[in-house]
This record gives sequence, structure tokens and C-alpha cells, in this order.
Amino acid sequence: MPMITLTASDGFELGAYRADPEGPPHGGIVVIQEIFGVNSHIRSICDRLAADGYAAVAPALFDRTERGFESGYSPEEVERARGFLADPDWDAFLRDTDAARAAVADAGKTGIVGFCLGGSIAFLAATRFDGYAASVGFYGGRIAAHADETPRCPTQLHYGAEDHGIPMSNVDTVKAKRPDVDIFVYEGAGHGFNCDERASYHPAAAKLAWGRTMAFLGTHVG
Repeated sequence: MPMITLTASDGFELGAYRADPEGPPHGGIVVIQEIFGVNSHIRSICDRLAADGYAAVAPALFDRTERGFESGYSPEEVERARGFLADPDWDAFLRDTDAARAAVADAGKTGIVGFCLGGSIAFLAATRFDGYAASVGFYGGRIAAHADETPRCPTQLHYGAEDHGIPMSNVDTVKAKRPDVDIFVYEGAGHGFNCDERASYHPAAAKLAWGRTMAFLGTHVG
């Protein structure tokens, strides 16, 4: 499906990728990008969710800075992508995320799944907005800084034990402050372990984490 347009609560219009199932949806899933934009990996996540019966939408959270940005994973591309977080507007990210939730609300219950930057946003969306039935975050580095906030829906988090950007002390903080959250750590896996387009891809960890994610969404979304 081509890119669609979402309208945030402040009137800003942003792009989003949407994938729909062939039959009636089990529910809706908001998919939140890494720093690399709504690239082929994020679109493939939406497509996988649609194949499993969900209406999935991934908002382009960097459209407020550069419309249509998407990136690969070369060192040069990584460096450029990091520039989008030099002065992040988390409130704007959340407004745009909630616009995506509204776009799939008619599909039934709504879940949210995010990766890296998106993992942190998925956690914050769960703590600050109603309307989500489940939240799943993969390697969200900013979750620990907000771990005093209580999710309003069942929440599941995934981390790599060898993630050099998220030390285990960070994960331990989240575990201590959020006993109400399901937290999984994958031995031998680093940052971005779920992305099969990155050198950090860890097939075993990705398979296990995705299986847990789909079971979690099946229980709480539909």
C-alpha cells in the first residue's frame, strides 16, 4: 500500500506507511521507527503484521524535520540519522504516534510496537495515552529515564545483552522500577538484533522475541 497522510492533533500532516490484511483485521498495530525512518525494515514489519491479520501503520516521525527521510545502515547513514536526535521533540513524536493510533482505531483494539527510538516512544505512548491495549518495545534506550511512569496497558520489552548503547545497568533500572512490565534479555544479541538488514541481526534472538511479541499481541489485541 502506498504512503498515506496522517494529521496530528496540532494540525501537522505527516506521511505513514500502512499495510492491511486480506480479510477483516484482528486489530490495529502502530509500528514506530528506528532513527532510520520508515525504511524497508519498518515497512517489512508492517507487512508481517498485516500477513498475521493486523492493520499496521508506521508514522514518519522525522517528517517535521525532513519529509520522507529513510536510511540504510552504513556508518555514514547512521551518523546522519543520529542527527535527527540532536534536539528531539518527544511531545511531537507522541502527537504523531497518536495520529497513527487514530488511523487504525476502527480495526479493533490497538497495540504499538517500536524499535530503538521507537521502543522508547512505544513505552511513553503506553504511559501517557489511553487507547492502547498492548505496548512492545525493542531496545529502547530512553525507557530507563522514564521508568517511574506507569504504563496504562500491558507492556513487554526486549533487550540485547550485548547492546553497547544500552548497558545492563539501564535494563536493571527498568526491571527494578517496573515489575509490572514483561522484560526479556537475549544473550549474545546486540542493538538492532531484530533487523535482518543490519550486521547486528541475531536470528535466534529475533525469532524468539518476535514469537513473544506476536503471542503478546494475540492475547491483548486480538
